[in-house]
Amino acid sequence: MRLLSLFISILVAVVSVVVYRDQVIDLAASSIERITKQLNALRDTIVFNTDTSNVESSTTATSSSPFYNPSEQLAATKMSIPRAIRKVFLAVEQSEGAGARVRRSIGTPQLRNFSPFLMLDHFSIKPGAGFPDHPHRGQETITYLLTGGVDHEDFAGNAGTIEAGDLQFMTAGRGIMHAEMPRQNPDGSANVGLQLWVDLPASLKKCEPRYRDLRAKEIPQVDIDDKVHVKVISGQSGGVDSVKDLAYTPVWLLDVEIKPGGKLAQPLPVGWNAFSYQLEGSAIFGSGDEKRTVEQYHNCVFEAEGDVINAEVPENATSNARFVIIAGQILDQKVVQYGPFVLNTPEEVRQALFDYQFQTNGFERAKDWASEIGKSMVH
Repeated sequence: MRLLSLFISILVAVVSVVVYRDQVIDLAASSIERITKQLNALRDTIVFNTDTSNVESSTTATSSSPFYNPSEQLAATKMSIPRAIRKVFLAVEQSEGAGARVRRSIGTPQLRNFSPFLMLDHFSIKPGAGFPDHPHRGQETITYLLTGGVDHEDFAGNAGTIEAGDLQFMTAGRGIMHAEMPRQNPDGSANVGLQLWVDLPASLKKCEPRYRDLRAKEIPQVDIDDKVHVKVISGQSGGVDSVKDLAYTPVWLLDVEIKPGGKLAQPLPVGWNAFSYQLEGSAIFGSGDEKRTVEQYHNCVFEAEGDVINAEVPENATSNARFVIIAGQILDQKVVQYGPFVLNTPEEVRQALFDYQFQTNGFERAKDWASEIGKSMVH
C-alpha cells in the first residue's frame, strides 16, 4: 500500500512538471535571479563602505577624490586656450512642484545630461508654494539661495533653514524623502535661488544620505580688480581656493559680478564640462571673432576643449553683470532617470520605484512619515 502511494505521488509530480514545466522554469529562474541580486547587493555594499571612507576625507585641503580635482593653483596665462561657446539659450519659465516657478535650463530638450549635471533650476517660490514631501535616489542637489529663506526636513530627522547667500549640499545616495518649503516673508516676496542636480558616480549611488550647509559668511571672496568680484563657493579664482569639496562629484561653483569695463579670464580644470548662467544684466563671453552677448536668464554652454573662460562687460553698459560659472568632472557612465530617481540602468530605476513604493532598501523610514513643514500644502 505504501509503495502504491509513493508511486502515485511520484507520478503526480512528474505529470505536474511536464504540464507546468514553463511555470516551474520561470519560478526557478526568478528565484536564482533574486538570490543573485541579493548577493550582488551585499557585495556592492561592502565595496561601497570601503570607498566612502576615502571620499569623506576629500573635505580636507588634500583631496583623495578618485577624479581629477586640481589642488594646484590654476592661473590664466598667455598660453591659456580660451574655451569656445557651444550654444546659448534662454531658460524658459515653467511651473514646478506645488505652485513654484522655475527657469530650467539643464534638464530640457535644449540641454540634457550635461555630465555630471542633470538639472539646473532658477526657482522663485512665493509663500503658499513649495516642494512638499518627495523622494530622491542616486544624485546630489546643490541649492544656492539668493533671496529669502528655505526650510528643509527629511525622514532621518534632519531639519534646518538656509538664508540668502547660503548653500545646501544634499546627497540622496541610496534614498531620501524630504521637503523643501519657502519662508513666509512678511512682505509676501518670493524666495529665489538656484538648484543644481549633480550625478553621483555609480560606485556611490548606494551611499548613505547626507547634508552639508555652507553659510554665506564661510564663502571666501576675492576682488580680481576694482571691477570684478568673485564668491569662490567651490573651486578657485584669483588665487583664492575654497579648499572644501562639498559634493562627492568634483564641482566648481563661482558667483561672479562684473562692473562696466571689467574683464575676467577664469581658468578651469582641463576636460571638465562648464557653463555659465546669467542672473543679472548681460555679459560678453568668448574671444576673438566668436564673442557672444549673453542676456539675463540665458545659459551659455562651453566646449570641453580649452582651459580658460573669458568674460567682459562693455564700458558703455548701463548695469553690472552677475552670473555663475559652474564646471564639473565628466562621469563616464550611462544616465537613466525617472523623475527624482537617477541610476545607470532601467533595472535600477525599476528597483528604485519598487523600493520607494514598498519602503525597502533605503526607504524604510518613509513608512508613515510626513514632514511638519509640508503639512501647510495638505488640503
